[in-house]
Amino acid sequence: MGLSSICFFLVLAGSLLATQTAKKTGTASVPEYTYKIVKAYPHDPEAYTQGLVYEDGYLYEGTGLNGRSSLRKVRLETGEVLQRVDLPPELFGEGIALLGGKVFQLTWKAGTGFIYDARDFHLLRKFSYPGEGWGLTTDGHLLYMSDGTPEIRVLNPETLKEVRRIKVHDGDSPVQELNELEFIHGEIFANVWQTDRIARISPRTGKVAGWIDLSGILSPMYRRTPDAVLNGIAYDPQGKQLFVTGKLWPNIFGITLVKKQ
Repeated sequence: MGLSSICFFLVLAGSLLATQTAKKTGTASVPEYTYKIVKAYPHDPEAYTQGLVYEDGYLYEGTGLNGRSSLRKVRLETGEVLQRVDLPPELFGEGIALLGGKVFQLTWKAGTGFIYDARDFHLLRKFSYPGEGWGLTTDGHLLYMSDGTPEIRVLNPETLKEVRRIKVHDGDSPVQELNELEFIHGEIFANVWQTDRIARISPRTGKVAGWIDLSGILSPMYRRTPDAVLNGIAYDPQGKQLFVTGKLWPNIFGITLVKKQ
């Protein structure tokens, strides 16, 4: 075999090895996105954002921390809190979802959830679940709940019983610490806690279909504590605008996604 043939086969073998490695690590075909800020909106810098939903021009926000947890209806353009109900001080509020004229809200470690009338935040009933509650969203039929693990629970909204679980993975690697969730165009968008990344997840297979990198969207000078991390995703289907924020952030950002080259 001549030298040129040997070089050809070495290059070919290296290419095949790189392809196999990429497939194993989930990097071969997973697109990555950055962002373009369309508009910055005011946000209560004391709000420890745990859940965010957009509907009919308003944001619904669930906040956390013991003694400061609440459910709020907020005017997007001004940040004005139009409606609010506070949780008991011993409870740490978590994710929220709107479905069928009701707001569902989780708590962190208490294993207790709340269902409110979306019009006046009148408490309709409580429900229980095992383990921790983190993020919550809906596809219009079912509820999807994160608990800090790589698994997303699918719940029946009438009985609040678990229907199945989605095991989220990027290639062969499970994706840990999934937090706030939003269902957008058939995918689950999930904040990964303490990072500036959002995973786009197939609800059918659990496979990560893309990554959104929001590094730099908020200046470090406004992150007053180590807890002031990205957390909060909402979507306006009419305006086709994605809203993101974080715990104790002074802004909510309306963004569009830009695919990385």
